[in-house]
Amino acid sequence: MSSFRVAVLASGAGTNLQAILDQVHGRNGIEVVAVGSDKPAAPALERAADAGIETATFASQRFADRGARDLALADWLTEREVDLVVLAGYMQLLSRDFVRRFENRIVNVHPALLPSFPGLDAIGRALEHGVWVTGVTVHFVDEGMDSGPILLQRPVPVPPDRNREALEAEIHRIEHLLLPEGIRLIAAGRARVDESNPRRVRIDP
Repeated sequence: MSSFRVAVLASGAGTNLQAILDQVHGRNGIEVVAVGSDKPAAPALERAADAGIETATFASQRFADRGARDLALADWLTEREVDLVVLAGYMQLLSRDFVRRFENRIVNVHPALLPSFPGLDAIGRALEHGVWVTGVTVHFVDEGMDSGPILLQRPVPVPPDRNREALEAEIHRIEHLLLPEGIRLIAAGRARVDESNPRRVRIDP
């Protein structure tokens, strides 16, 4: 049986990447075969290298524009025959052409219950808004900002003292569980965007 080939894109420390490596890489036919970043010094690249996974960087300043960068990135991923692209703290917007090239094969994890608080600093904006429950969303990526069909969600209560550090820690803990779960569902063929209603994701028992 051929493996289900996953690429991970990350910009920072790579804690979600580490969760993927610890929980799904090398299991049930799932293999992380490539890790890309826009930051040459991203610790995520070190985590990948330590696991023997091929890495590459696509720093914006190396390319004429975002389209050129994403074309190079897409070509690199295509050469590695990836089945799924996972955004794990990747802090760059992907171009329309990139998203279309990997349509319904890109997932992202977001620290809020979408459609609430899309974009940057979702945790800070949730605290400012005064909500008592926020959470984590794993979703397929479309051409919008955190607007693709939702695969998985899990609520996270806001601490009574509204302590940001404590809330961030719990959200990250849930991210590290939910993102690998989403990858497992897709790799097993149990989760897919509903062709009859592209706003919905079908998950088989």
